[in-house]
Amino acid sequence: MRLRSVLLTIASIAVGVLLIVYLISICKIDPRATIRQVGSANRSAFFRLVLLLALLIFLSAQKWRLMDRVLRRPGDAALSRSASFAVTSAGVALGQVLPMQVSMIVARVLGTHFHGRALTRGTVGTLFDQGSDFLIVCFLIPASALTWMFARGPSTWTGLAIAMALLALLTVERTVGLVRRLAGRVGARNATQPNRWRRSLRELAQSPLLEPQLVRRLLILSMFRFVVLVLMAGATSRAIGSSVQLWHLAAAMPFVVLSSALAITPGGIGLNELTYATSLSMFGTPLPIGVQWALANRVLVAAAAFVVAICTAAMVLLWRSQRVFFRRNDAGDAVLHAAKLEARRG
Repeated sequence: MRLRSVLLTIASIAVGVLLIVYLISICKIDPRATIRQVGSANRSAFFRLVLLLALLIFLSAQKWRLMDRVLRRPGDAALSRSASFAVTSAGVALGQVLPMQVSMIVARVLGTHFHGRALTRGTVGTLFDQGSDFLIVCFLIPASALTWMFARGPSTWTGLAIAMALLALLTVERTVGLVRRLAGRVGARNATQPNRWRRSLRELAQSPLLEPQLVRRLLILSMFRFVVLVLMAGATSRAIGSSVQLWHLAAAMPFVVLSSALAITPGGIGLNELTYATSLSMFGTPLPIGVQWALANRVLVAAAAFVVAICTAAMVLLWRSQRVFFRRNDAGDAVLHAAKLEARRG
C-alpha cells in the first residue's frame, strides 16, 4: 500500500511537470527570462501579496472556527484565533507541495491532536471549508462563461458575478434542503446492510453543519476569499510588470479554483497553470503572456505562503517561550516570597 502511494505521488508529480514543459514548449517561453522576471519582482507588490495571502488564510481560519463550534464536543478544547491561523497557514504552505485538500486536512488534524476529536474536526471542517468555496465558484462559472460566449467586458462580468453571488445567498435554504434530502435518500438505501458511507450520509442529513444560517455565513466568507484571490492575482501581475488585466484574472479565477479542487497533482502543479493560461486566453490575454504570468504566479504565491507560515510559526514560538519565561519568574518569585516569610517567622 505504501509503495502504491509512493508510485501514485511520483506519477502525479511527473504529470504536473510534463504539463508545465508542454506549456513552455508550445508558447516558446524562455524559462530563464521568467526566472529573471520573478527575481526582479517589485518588492512592495510582493509585500502586498504576502498581506493578502495572510488575509486569505485568516478568512479560512474563521470559517474553520465557525464549523469547529459545531463539531467539537463539550469536553473538547477550542482553538484560539492565533492557533487556528497558525495551523491553517501551515496547511497552505504544505499545499504548495501536496494537494491542497490533503495538506489542509493533515495540518488541521495534527493541530487539534491534543484538543479532542481531531480527525473529525480536521477532516469534516476542512471539507466544509473548501466545499463552500467550491459552491461559490460553481455559481460564478456561469458569469464567466456568459461573458466569454457573448464577448462582453468587465462591467458585464462584474454585474453577472454579483447577481450570481446574491442568488447563492438567496437560495441557501433550498440548497441545504436539497443536500439533506439527497443525503437522507442515499443513506437510507440498503438500510439492512449499512456501511460507513451510508451512515455518514445519514448523519450529514441531520447534521447542524447544514443549518442555513451557518452555511450562509460560510458562503459570505467564501465570497470575500474569492475577492482576495483576485487581488492576489493582481498583486502578482504588478510585481512582475505583466500586462494581464485584473478583470481577466477575475473572470478566469472560477475555473482555476474548480481545477484546484479537483487537482491530483501536488499543489495543483501543471493543472493550475494550464487552467490559468487557457482561461485568460478566452478573455483576450495572449497565451504566451498568460503562461508566463501563471508560472511567475506559482513561484511568488509559493514564496508568500512559506513567508506567512514561517513568520507565524516564529511568532507562536516566541509567544509561548515568553509565557514559559514569565511563569517561571512568577514561580520563582512565589518561592522567594515564601522563603522570606519563613525566615521572618524563624
